[in-house]
Amino acid sequence: MDQKELAKKVKLLIMDVDGTLSDGRFFVLPSGESLKSFDVKDGTGIIFAGLAGIKTAIITGKSSETVRNRAKELHIDEYYEGVTDKTKPFLELLEKYGLEKEEVAYVGDDIGDAEVMGMVGFSAAVGDAHPLIKRISHYIAKRYGGRGAVREVIDFILEVQEKWPEIFTKLKNSENSDEILKKINS
Repeated sequence: MDQKELAKKVKLLIMDVDGTLSDGRFFVLPSGESLKSFDVKDGTGIIFAGLAGIKTAIITGKSSETVRNRAKELHIDEYYEGVTDKTKPFLELLEKYGLEKEEVAYVGDDIGDAEVMGMVGFSAAVGDAHPLIKRISHYIAKRYGGRGAVREVIDFILEVQEKWPEIFTKLKNSENSDEILKKINS
């Protein structure tokens, strides 16, 4: 089955963080606090996915207040941090939402993502992913992790699912459209 047919089935998008939603770098301040950077385009894509009815989740190996706050800001439906075995939350999500594996997409960049990527219906790698991850992916983004790769994957899914008219209608008619547009533009 080709990548477009696989992407048409997606109802849940799972994302890794370091190297996927961020570029994998973090900065440590003298206080010991660490900072990560995120691409606003990825955040906008996540908001669009939600408007299209696609559930979103983060499964990350690290624990981070910064990431927790970003997930909350973007209204990500499910958030798992400090995870060493990403298959466990993946299987929990299938059960919680009554989904089949074929209805799930995963965007990742490195070996820790490989097992779940091999289980989902649509796997995507960021442009600078490990070669093994690229090899097992149905879609390889041109953009790098933390540089709009997640948005590229979401745009692909939304395009093949023909969700753009629905998104634009919701933006136009929503009582919260000003609030949504502020999030998109920040």
